[in-house]
Amino acid sequence: MLTTEDRKCSIIIFGATGDLAKRKLYPSIYNLYKKGKLSNNFAIIGAARRPWTNEVFRENVANSIHDANMNVDDNELDEFLNHFHYLSFDVTNVASYQELNELLSQLEETFSIPGNRIFYMAMAPQFFGTIASQLKSEGVTNTSGWNRLIIEKPFGHNLESAQKLNDELREAFDESAIYRIDHYLGKEMVQNIEVIRFANAMFEPLWNNRYISNVQITSSELLGVEDRGGYYDQSGALRDMVQNHMLQMVALLAMEPPIRLTTDEVRSEKIKALRALRPLESTDVEKYFVRGQYGPGIINEENVNGYRQESNVDPQSSTETFVAGKLLIDNFRWAGVPFYIRTGKRMTGKSTKIVIQFKELPMNLYYKSDDEKHPNLLIIHIQPDEGISIVLNGKKIGLSEGTTPVKLDYCSDCPDSINTPEAYEKLLYDCIIGDGTNFTHWDEVALSWNFVDKISNVWESTPAGDFPNYESGSMGPKVSDKLLAEDGFHWWPVIDDSAYSI
Repeated sequence: MLTTEDRKCSIIIFGATGDLAKRKLYPSIYNLYKKGKLSNNFAIIGAARRPWTNEVFRENVANSIHDANMNVDDNELDEFLNHFHYLSFDVTNVASYQELNELLSQLEETFSIPGNRIFYMAMAPQFFGTIASQLKSEGVTNTSGWNRLIIEKPFGHNLESAQKLNDELREAFDESAIYRIDHYLGKEMVQNIEVIRFANAMFEPLWNNRYISNVQITSSELLGVEDRGGYYDQSGALRDMVQNHMLQMVALLAMEPPIRLTTDEVRSEKIKALRALRPLESTDVEKYFVRGQYGPGIINEENVNGYRQESNVDPQSSTETFVAGKLLIDNFRWAGVPFYIRTGKRMTGKSTKIVIQFKELPMNLYYKSDDEKHPNLLIIHIQPDEGISIVLNGKKIGLSEGTTPVKLDYCSDCPDSINTPEAYEKLLYDCIIGDGTNFTHWDEVALSWNFVDKISNVWESTPAGDFPNYESGSMGPKVSDKLLAEDGFHWWPVIDDSAYSI
């Protein structure tokens, strides 16, 4: 059972001056503090190369909290900032780790912290292994409390590099102490997938190939690569989105009910689902996957550049900014049900939605023609709106005997409800209390890379000759529609929901 002592901890943020720490971590830690989820016995050490003082560091933390438009009490904030300390840090110098260990010991005595330490890697991934190794060799992890390591993506760039990184981390930390963060798993409605499935008698009996015809997962971005051109041109949408976020959502939708809601049992079922993904041969890639790259277009009535005109991007780049695919899961529950995924940048709008399309009745007496057919849908809205919609068939108003789709909505972030927590806030708290359920296990990472590598190997050996192949402001290349059309389906809209309702 979790005790108060277990929540007393030090959090060391490597990359403390970076964008991730400023935009996500400091506001999330402050929210936990305000809500009483963070024990008063805590210390935050920011470690980075810049020669900052504690005062400069605290000023930057305060600015990030104010920039997040949070309700801030100045007296409370001052007390909060007293727990923040800065250490100018060279990840390759053993002396820096010795200074870190000394500072930790001082702060743990000051704030009565029983040696519990979280090491957060909010920096370039090439240093993850080096830091983990030095933390162990210099005795920073040699404490009477627990040690936990949070790793941001990307976790490698293929299976081989991911395996190498994992081996390095495992030299210093047990698997149970490694928290591979996927911020999608912290989103309220992604976590709600399990509740929708396993806490509702009206859904779980229908959650199989007897009643579901297809599943669609779309994650579209309005923005381009912005200032991430250098990273993105080496990554692309397949590695940046599909290997982690998209396949994690597939696993949650496809997994079997766990025997209990523990970290090990939930992870076990997700791993089984990923193992059941039908592997792709090189000859299957073109049939089951589509790639795209955005060209110039119009967004919000303004002209925007194509991907190849973005900063730090190769003018002849063949990097994909859009991926659509058809996944098949070869197990008893899902045999024959296609899972369609698509993700891309510079699309019509920002939206992440899951659409579960149910099969038609064998004989629907109310359909006068195929044009009137409208299947039942369950729509899970993940971002920017959060909620659930069910699309049913109802009678047309008036004297007509025809049917019309009617959409029933549950909105979890409407104006009259409480704002949902930031994903990082929830995941940080999970790490503090030692709950790894919403973090990815190494087996999940390995299975995802194994699946994705087959696709990337084919694409890298046969560069796309038709890039760019979709305009900024569209929903991707038209050829992605054929993935569904060949099975008699079509993409459901994710930006304009008016197509679902009366």
